[in-house]
Amino acid sequence: MELKEKKSTTNTSNKNINIPKKTLEKAYRLMQTAYQMAVTYDENRAVCSKYVHSTSRGHEAIQLAAAFQLQPFDFAAPYYRDESILLGIGMQPYELMLQLMGKKDDPFSGGRTYYGHPSLKREGFPTIPHQSSATGMQAIPATGMAHGLHYLEGQGLLKGNNKPVVVCSLGDGSVTEGEVSEAMQMAVLHKLPIVYLIQDNEWGISATGKEMRAMDAYEFVAGFKGMERMRVDGSDFVGSFEGMKKAFDYVRKNRGPILVHATTPLLGHHTSGVRKEWYRGDFDLNEHQKSDPIPKLRKALKAAGYKEKDIVGLEDDVRAFVQSEYARALNAEDPDPATVENHEFAPTPITEEKGQRKPRGAEKVVMVDAALHAVDDILKQHPEALFYGQDVGGTLGGVFREAATLAQKYGDGRVFNTPIQEAYIVGSTAGMSAVGAKAIVEIQFADYIWPGINQLVEELSKSCYLSQGQFPIQSLIRVPIGAYGGGGPYHSGSVESTLLNIRGIKVVCPSNAADMKGLMKAAFHDPNPVVMLEHKGLYWSKVPGTEEAKTFEPDGEYIVPLGKARVDQYAADEVMENGESCLVITYGMGVYWAKAASKKFEGRVEILDLRTLNPIDWEGVIEAVKRHNKALVLTEEPLQNSFAESLAGRISQECFEILDAPVMTYGALNLPAIALNVDLEKAMLPTAEKVEAQLEKLLNY
Repeated sequence: MELKEKKSTTNTSNKNINIPKKTLEKAYRLMQTAYQMAVTYDENRAVCSKYVHSTSRGHEAIQLAAAFQLQPFDFAAPYYRDESILLGIGMQPYELMLQLMGKKDDPFSGGRTYYGHPSLKREGFPTIPHQSSATGMQAIPATGMAHGLHYLEGQGLLKGNNKPVVVCSLGDGSVTEGEVSEAMQMAVLHKLPIVYLIQDNEWGISATGKEMRAMDAYEFVAGFKGMERMRVDGSDFVGSFEGMKKAFDYVRKNRGPILVHATTPLLGHHTSGVRKEWYRGDFDLNEHQKSDPIPKLRKALKAAGYKEKDIVGLEDDVRAFVQSEYARALNAEDPDPATVENHEFAPTPITEEKGQRKPRGAEKVVMVDAALHAVDDILKQHPEALFYGQDVGGTLGGVFREAATLAQKYGDGRVFNTPIQEAYIVGSTAGMSAVGAKAIVEIQFADYIWPGINQLVEELSKSCYLSQGQFPIQSLIRVPIGAYGGGGPYHSGSVESTLLNIRGIKVVCPSNAADMKGLMKAAFHDPNPVVMLEHKGLYWSKVPGTEEAKTFEPDGEYIVPLGKARVDQYAADEVMENGESCLVITYGMGVYWAKAASKKFEGRVEILDLRTLNPIDWEGVIEAVKRHNKALVLTEEPLQNSFAESLAGRISQECFEILDAPVMTYGALNLPAIALNVDLEKAMLPTAEKVEAQLEKLLNY
């Protein structure tokens, strides 16, 4: 089914216009505002092009038409050219110019991100969570918002009787991104309340539409069963307004997705750094100029009864207003460099260990069941929580049975399977968080996380920092890691060093059942993105030497704050006093290699289990190093350029004067993958015997 919307006819004066005159006047005033802003930026290039920016010239009509449909309870995901959407919802030129110039009072980011990259949480306005440069990446978080609204609505958790809509604005060139297809697939699969607004000006940067695609977005989405679609002339405000109203009304009523394909001219530069005259010929520029939205709406105003002198007066008023706004912004204060570190993370409410780690009458539990029980407790106590990923729903409950029974207990609306879409699994949590849903998601194996890295880096990790704390993203991402005997090259990897190079996320790696349960709950309550690395070889304590990963199960209130290491094994006091001890700093499977290796050196080896890799318990590390003055950092990852080597370097730098030996490191061989054959796997990875040899070297240094 299609919602038919013809392109507007050229003779607006003969058209029956059913839009209030005040709406037409408001649209024209804002079009003129956007135009004068673009003129001002070009006339003052020395100042305004210090930081790269784009304007909405040519796109004003469709953007204002969309903005006028948005209600304060709605959500929007604009792209970098959507300055007129921002003006249309009530943002002032001064506010946008503060961002243009990187000023302190930029309401979106405090001078941290580009012009036209909003983060808005303001009473009476639609919510606009942080987004990256929005060349397709915003489609997944935006669809995640719609997915979150769908979930909350289905659970009766939405306040009031409103029917929120998400609008996701995309340039047509970005629709070729694979992540856009993932988003649209989920939108039709779950019937999500979202409007995909595609603004097609037939240009990428210097590439034309014909170079980039075999079909336009309207034709493309014909393959998504259940996606309504509409074409509009995006240069005609009247037709665009009527089309966008119809689209929003459809989504509010039917709670399903629609795509609006709007053709527009590109009248400005791609950006201030890529100017139109560098790559566009006179013919192309003249053809686009014929579709300028401003003369079209000016004609509509006259058809509605406005006099020429009134229109000219409005234009003069806008010109003076924009000039005064520019002067204010130019003289505004710059950010204080001392604030540069603010808002890396939002403060967590979990700052101390609570509950009983070993309650009376407790039975021992394996790690995989401790995780299952933790998620069960969370779902039971927090109706806003949901859990999804590949194969975690239905009767299987995960390939490791880590979600067994949860779908049966809580229903397919809360615990469900996704397609093979790691990008959507990760990125949708940003949208979920923005609307108040709290997602726990799973990547089936660490080796499959790579398609989701774009979302983790560009959307999740930067949101809190670039929105100045307005939009921290609560996201708990479970990732089974590590070798467990014959898993082969795509089911055995460890990925922590890659993750730890992504600022703005937390990384947790429990080594036993009690920590698994306590850290899982802390990760859920943390308002920031947390990646939970769960070692497959420890899940069931079936790998020889890992029996102690099975612990007494903590009570339902047990919680362990992130960023606190735990001494898993102490050295004897007398040995330490005699300077005959050493420290092993490790995590995950490394704890058990170190335990087994230390049996030869009874009382001489302390094992510090980091538990959380970021934020790291640096004070705990330093205190432990000072107790022994000799340290080995042990990892399962290939050693070269790893987190372990980085940590060892930091210890060497800050503890140099107290060390009695170089800080040693040990890990897997520097190979691109773990072989399938178990003997080859063993040859690559650390073992208790190999670690024992390292300890002997260190203790005898």
